Amino acid sequence: MKTLLFGLLFVGVMVTIANADGVNTDGAKDEAIKKDRQQIEGTWRIVQLVINGNPAKEEDARKLIVVNGNDGTWSLRSADDEITKGTSTFDPTQKPKTIDFTPSVGDIAGKLYLGIYELGSDVRRLCFAPPEKERPTEFTSEKGSEHILVKFERVKSP
Repeated sequence: MKTLLFGLLFVGVMVTIANADGVNTDGAKDEAIKKDRQQIEGTWRIVQLVINGNPAKEEDARKLIVVNGNDGTWSLRSADDEITKGTSTFDPTQKPKTIDFTPSVGDIAGKLYLGIYELGSDVRRLCFAPPEKERPTEFTSEKGSEHILVKFERVKSP
């Protein structure tokens, strides 16, 4: 269960992909970041979670929600409880798109996680590695890789 919560925590961070910090870059990159920020802002439910090749039970994964702000902040929640929160930056001009996130609370506060992401209007995927590990290059989580693969669906407002 501890591994599942750890994976979910990072999923929340990844969800923050579209909440990248406003780093001064060229105009095309700035526009791409702005577009992804707008697209990712909101609430996302985790519908699939695989940690180091081990799939979480669907009912456990679906209990987790990530809320992304348009300022690079994110919050991972289970029911009404905040599990963790932090900030993220991303680069939608890379192939695959990259995300870096840093939790700001708990035992993992200040640690840098490197990942990749895909973003659709109502679905997104994130794959990331633990701190001090190399960024994944594809959306897989095989045994021994330590990668965390997460699929999200947008939570629609009533």
